[in-house]
Amino acid sequence: MRTRETWSALGFATPSVLGLGLFTLFPVGMAVVMSFFNWPMLGGSEFIGLDNFRYLFGEDPDFLAALRNTFVFTGLYVPLNILLALGLAFWISNSRWQNLWRVLFFIPAITPMVANAVIFKLLFQLVGTEPNLLADGRTALLSVVAMSVWQGFGYNMIVFSAAINEMPKPVLEAASLDGATGLRRLVSVQLPLISPALFFATTMTVITALQVFTQPYILTAGGPGNATETLVMNVYQAGFQSRDLGLAAAAAWVLFAIILVVTFVQFLGQKRWVHYES
Repeated sequence: MRTRETWSALGFATPSVLGLGLFTLFPVGMAVVMSFFNWPMLGGSEFIGLDNFRYLFGEDPDFLAALRNTFVFTGLYVPLNILLALGLAFWISNSRWQNLWRVLFFIPAITPMVANAVIFKLLFQLVGTEPNLLADGRTALLSVVAMSVWQGFGYNMIVFSAAINEMPKPVLEAASLDGATGLRRLVSVQLPLISPALFFATTMTVITALQVFTQPYILTAGGPGNATETLVMNVYQAGFQSRDLGLAAAAAWVLFAIILVVTFVQFLGQKRWVHYES
C-alpha cells in the first residue's frame, strides 16, 4: 500500500514538476549561462565572461537611470501603499459597513492593470496642466507612483483588516484598563499585534515594487527620456528591442540579486519588531 501511495503521489506531482522544470528552472538556468555570453537573438553566441555586467555598471547610462528610478519608485510606493492601506483598515474596522468598504477598496486590485493604466493615462492627459504630468520629467515618476498606489493598496488593506479583526479582545481590554488610548494604544498594542501581517505586506510590496513594469510601460513607455524607465523595462528593452539576450539576462540577474538582498535584510530585521503569538 505504501508503494502504491508513493506511485500515486508521483503521478499527481509529475505534471507540476515538469511544468516547474520546463518553464521556471530551465529558463533560470539558461539566464545564468546567457549572462556570461554575447548572445544575440539571431546568430551565434560568444563567451565574454563578466563583460555584460561591466557594461551595465560602467557604460550603460540607461541601466543606471533604470536602477535609480526603481529605487526611487520603491522608496515612494511602499510607504504610501502601506500607510494608506493601514489607515483605511483601521478606519473600516470601526464601520458598520465594513464588508462594503472592503469590496469597494479591493476592486482596483483585481481589475486589469493595463486597463487601469490606460484610464489613468487619459485622466492625466485630461487634467489640462501645462506641461503634461506624464510629459514632465519632474512629475512623470510621481504620476506612475500615484497610479500604482491606487491600483495596489486594496490587497494590503484586506490583509491588515483581517489582522485587525483577529486582535485578541482581552489584550485590548487590558490595555484600555491600563490607560493606553489613542496613539499610545496604536503604537504599543495594536501595531505589535498585527506585526506579522505588516511584515508580510511590506515584504511582498517591496518585491512587487522592485519588479514594476506595466504601469510605467503603459503610462510613459519609460519617458520622458528615461525618467520612468525601470529595471524590468531595461531587461525588456535589452532583450526584445536591442535583441541582446546576454545583456538582458545580466540585467535580470542584477534585479534578482537586489530582491534577494532586500528580502534577506527584511527577514533578519523581523526579529526586532515582529511579534508572533506563542
